[in-house]
Amino acid sequence: MIRTFARFGGALSFLVLALALPPSSTAQSQGTVIKLATLVPDGSIWDLGLKQMGAEWSQGTQGRVSLRIYPGGVAGDEGDVVRKMRIGQIHAASLTVGGLSEIDPAFKLFTIPMFFASYPELRAVIDKLTPMLKQRLEAKGFVLTNWGHGGWVYVFSKHPVSSVADLRKTKLWVGTDAEMAGLWKSKGYSPVSISATDIMTGIQSGMLEAIYITPVVAVALQWFRQTPNMCEQGLAPLVGATVISKAAWNKLSEADRKVVQAAGLKLEAKLEREVPRQDTLSVAVMRSRGLRVVPVSAAQAKEWRTEAEEFAQEMRGALVPAEVMDLARRERDAYRARSGK
Repeated sequence: MIRTFARFGGALSFLVLALALPPSSTAQSQGTVIKLATLVPDGSIWDLGLKQMGAEWSQGTQGRVSLRIYPGGVAGDEGDVVRKMRIGQIHAASLTVGGLSEIDPAFKLFTIPMFFASYPELRAVIDKLTPMLKQRLEAKGFVLTNWGHGGWVYVFSKHPVSSVADLRKTKLWVGTDAEMAGLWKSKGYSPVSISATDIMTGIQSGMLEAIYITPVVAVALQWFRQTPNMCEQGLAPLVGATVISKAAWNKLSEADRKVVQAAGLKLEAKLEREVPRQDTLSVAVMRSRGLRVVPVSAAQAKEWRTEAEEFAQEMRGALVPAEVMDLARRERDAYRARSGK
């Protein structure tokens, strides 16, 4: 479960191999060029969305603002990208919650396993927390322009995993967050801490036996061929966001900022609408190519929920600010009460 859990992210997911590709560009020869780095694979639904967003920036600002995209991890892992943003080498990034957590630990909320049960309750919590999270980012020199959606994360493994006990016996990728890896280990798991860009090498060498990613990523990068078992128990939504350094943001006029923000929100809505459908289609494609969806019994599902709640309790205050988790839990539970779920 859990390092959407905490580094996909991410989460995406956490997500991709480094691809030796040149930057994808919608940049004009004049005006302000915003350099944006991301782990999302070149040509993926997320990359295509960013390219469209860049085109809207250029059109809406009459060429005053343009976007140059560095996809597929060519600018480094998310921690590297955040560091480059701080020194001005990169101006913007589309990050998973793993990268966002490098800026502020509040974003680790979205890595808690099974904290969310559906996209609607995720949306309710995001809407409630966005003003506060924006303030936290701005205090550290970043502006959140829009949220991103990467799908729902599942465990993909070499051998079938249907229970918590099965997962404990598996060499599981947990990203590079030392605190999170320590939590996994303290709970009896066998965590493997490597960069998202080294996942394929880890699988092929036997260093890894299981990873947690979204179906869209699993089929896009063909990782499911090495990990052909998908546990049907969903773990968490893969949440991300696009952020721009305040230094770059402050160079834009108020009118151009509105164009940038509007294009980002348009992309957010598109991903929220289309990515869940892509996840469903991806599972169907993988099943036709040999993927096994491993069933989880009612008793096993209860064990997963119990384990997830223990993770949440241990993360509260230690990894996720207590006030952030408490606010999110209240809003989530209020949504469930309103919707009768």
